[in-house]
Amino acid sequence: MKQQYAVIVLFALIAVSSLTSLDSYRSTSQRVNEDMDRALAITMQEQQSDVISQDTIRTFNSHLQIAALRGKATLAVDTRNRQFKAYAHCSEATIFSLSDQRPAALLWVLTGCWAMFVWYRRAENRGDRLLDSGQNHEPVPAIPGFGGLTYSEADGHFYAADGNEVLLTPMQHQLMEMFFYSPSHSLSKTEICDALWPKKPDASDTLYTLIRRLKPVIEQHSNLKIESDRSKAYRLTIK
Repeated sequence: MKQQYAVIVLFALIAVSSLTSLDSYRSTSQRVNEDMDRALAITMQEQQSDVISQDTIRTFNSHLQIAALRGKATLAVDTRNRQFKAYAHCSEATIFSLSDQRPAALLWVLTGCWAMFVWYRRAENRGDRLLDSGQNHEPVPAIPGFGGLTYSEADGHFYAADGNEVLLTPMQHQLMEMFFYSPSHSLSKTEICDALWPKKPDASDTLYTLIRRLKPVIEQHSNLKIESDRSKAYRLTIK
């Protein structure tokens, strides 16, 4: 099974487990509230008094059909607006303890097992990738070096003799590629302008600026220099 499908199954199990637990809680809460309301109604009818006493509580508990509620359900009185009204209440923890969480518990156990499986598969796949990268690593193809500078076709970067990457702007990089792919390492002004600025009528000034900024970078990281032939052509030569 693919890793993404295993993760989807894991989240589905979490959702189902949560919904199963919540559904059991809600149904139990409704059943508890109905039992308390019924017991309270019978108690108040038998007592025929607005006073909540120990006898009221004992009578209330005796009318509860859910035995586990006896002693845990409480009575409260609302006297606002000079109206007497009694309420029965129990804590969320009590309702949860009364709900049947066995199906949800089984699902949570299954979810935990599946989570361990997903983690194991992820660790195993990661180990396989590291093994492949370490044992099946192929040499990076590169154009033969020139003047202490090497161009790697695999990653599209230029490297100095010490192995460090030479950082170039996109336009500088494109021009250096043209120099390296040229058998004589020379390019005419027209070739460069047509390749780099095909829609620009006259790119002479732009080309001059590009060459001026590229020269110190190349000379710093290699034994190369860029020579100009009366601004009609440019050649990459060894110092």
